[in-house]
Amino acid sequence: MVPEMQQERSERPGLLVLASTYPRWKGDPEPAFVHELCRRLAKRFEVYAVVPDAPGADPSGMFEDVHVIRYRYAPRRLQTLVNNGGIAANLKRNRWKWLLLPFFVLAQFLEARRLLRRRRVDMVHAHWLLPQGMVARWLGRPYLVTSHGGDLFGLRGRLLAVSKRKVAASSAGMTVVSRAMQDEASAQRICAPSMAVVPMGVDLLGRFVPTDEPRSSDELLFVGRLVAKKGLRFLLQAMPGIIARRASVRLRIAGFGPEEQALREQAQALGLANHVSFEGAVPQDRLPAMYRRAALFVAPFVRDSSGDQEGLPVALMEAVGCGCPVIAGDVPGLADLLGEMAAQVCVDPKDTAALADAVLQSLEHPEQARARADRIRTNAMAWIDWETVAERYGDLLMSCISASEKEGR
Repeated sequence: MVPEMQQERSERPGLLVLASTYPRWKGDPEPAFVHELCRRLAKRFEVYAVVPDAPGADPSGMFEDVHVIRYRYAPRRLQTLVNNGGIAANLKRNRWKWLLLPFFVLAQFLEARRLLRRRRVDMVHAHWLLPQGMVARWLGRPYLVTSHGGDLFGLRGRLLAVSKRKVAASSAGMTVVSRAMQDEASAQRICAPSMAVVPMGVDLLGRFVPTDEPRSSDELLFVGRLVAKKGLRFLLQAMPGIIARRASVRLRIAGFGPEEQALREQAQALGLANHVSFEGAVPQDRLPAMYRRAALFVAPFVRDSSGDQEGLPVALMEAVGCGCPVIAGDVPGLADLLGEMAAQVCVDPKDTAALADAVLQSLEHPEQARARADRIRTNAMAWIDWETVAERYGDLLMSCISASEKEGR
């Protein structure tokens, strides 16, 4: 047992990562972007990820060079605040889960503080302004905070706005995953000592690469959490118009979340039983083959009733990496990824006739759609490849450590 005040020494700086979304086990269908960054940063840092426990999750321990510490915040069967849609969606769907929130936040703080007493930690990286940024602020150590979109766009109200501003102002620096988010932060008067636009990444040189395999001519694909901001209900509304002009079209929906039952009922009511399949939770290792097979990846993102919208969604980045043609909702965060092609592939999904027409145009002119996909991928190579992204985050964290050492913090 390590004495509480004794710190383990390592040649690498110690990095404490605070997050809510994190793989529960290898191949977990939940988003893995925080872990993917952590395991790459482990080349330069001793990385400790303090993340919530969940039913069925692996125990704490080493996971691909990352020290993963899972904290309990309720009886295990009730630890359902994070998964199957995310915290905001779960709170909205099940009001009783608000009772879990204070225990969730307090438990993460206590576990992180315990780690600080036992291990050398030079820097904290908090993913999401709230609640992880707030926890980092309480710890009293220098921290970098990263906003992924939902925390910035969706958490509204005077008290939440004040909390977000305090977290940013007290940080050593802040990152957002798209330029549109930088503009939104400015509009909300969220100011940090420095702010950089650094997205999450995709393995564009390994897993998510194009192949010579033939694509389907009529298969549409959606991948993502089944929550309002994904806009999937508008794609379902557009499907009858698409099928009327191209009867062989099929839509595969890979994902899960709080809107699944409502979407299934909508598809049934629209008579789409033979044209839409709900695949449920798809393991991460199956996704590249799905992206390579699809004729078109459709991402009908919208701004939902709470104001939440996408920052820069990982599934869309993965589809781009595999060279899949895309049609996407016209939300500002996608411009960095889509570049000059944004005007040609983005549409307002709430205009379902326009969405249907955009889908059909891509299906009817596959050569043009694939040429656009190639140009988008070329633009993305310098922006979202994981090695580039991890290097940028590593440099930012080292810069924050150096600055804090000079200040004597």
